[in-house]
Amino acid sequence: MSGATKKDSQTAESVPAPRPGDDHPFLSVRDLSVHFDTDDGLVKSVDGVSFDLAAGQTLGIVGESGSGKSVTSLGIMGLHTSERARIGGEIWLEGEELIGSGAERVRKLRGQKMAMIFQDPLSALHPYYTIGAQIVEAHRVHHKVDKKAARKRAVEMLDRVGIPEPHRRFDDYPHQFSGGMRQRAMIAMALVNNPQLLIADEPTTALDVTVQAQILDLIRDLQKEFGSAVIMITHDLGVVAEIADDILVMYAGRCVERGSAEKVFYEPQHPYTWGLLGSMPRIDREQTERLIPVKGSPPSLINVPSGCAFHPRCPYADVPPDNITRTERPELRQVGDGHFSACHMSPEQRDRIWTEEIAPKL
Repeated sequence: MSGATKKDSQTAESVPAPRPGDDHPFLSVRDLSVHFDTDDGLVKSVDGVSFDLAAGQTLGIVGESGSGKSVTSLGIMGLHTSERARIGGEIWLEGEELIGSGAERVRKLRGQKMAMIFQDPLSALHPYYTIGAQIVEAHRVHHKVDKKAARKRAVEMLDRVGIPEPHRRFDDYPHQFSGGMRQRAMIAMALVNNPQLLIADEPTTALDVTVQAQILDLIRDLQKEFGSAVIMITHDLGVVAEIADDILVMYAGRCVERGSAEKVFYEPQHPYTWGLLGSMPRIDREQTERLIPVKGSPPSLINVPSGCAFHPRCPYADVPPDNITRTERPELRQVGDGHFSACHMSPEQRDRIWTEEIAPKL
């Protein structure tokens, strides 16, 4: 990842945020936190996440439900409007800081420079308006064009995302589309203004595997055409293996591992990543053993375990000395070229466990 430190002793979060005029990535997130005040206590949904994303590249954010993936994406989009939301850190989009910007400025950027494909298009699309009318509105908000020109653009986008007979389907309502077609319509709406950043939140959930592959191919093809930076949010490592250049693994609101897709898949450095890989079915080789689930459940984000949040579920929590996994939270530290991990085990301990115990079973 760009922005990584060169000194192993430094943490990933110590990287300075880019400023306008610097040679910086298109998107840079620094120490992002999103907390919510609730009647039961403070929910730390995102608690200090940092990453960079270059134009034309794809970042996959993976983790179980409740790990903070979607909250991170909504924070980038400026969609946390609740008075109970506390947002901290910095989000730099092409040299412009978003958290410190006014709501109106972020609203102008949203849809034009950055756009989002939501997990459930049936709830994201308005049921009382036609698909075409919603795409037209999304286009006219950011461009001073008449309805005829906007309609032409909307039909063009419907055709580009593979919806047959786009002139006729323009006047259909969301409930008249299949799940895969609704997701394509959402992609058309997201891309109608040629955004430079596209966030896809679980875009293939609830779709059959054939349609999933079609949607991923579509996003990849459109990314090449528009040169967009893409954030792919998913719990499915198979999806990010298909499309991502870099991977960020989240657990309990924090990043526990970050690096290139090749590094994270073939040289993972965190026990949670090992667990995710062990629970992923493989079709490229004969499966001789049962899949290995990650034992236990994700923690409450109100009462996150002390020390390493993963230690109650980690089979190797007792490997580091002095009970440190239960008392001290590990920082995200560089373990290789552009590769970071938040684990108390030494590199030698991790390499031994991965080589001797984990990798042979995958």
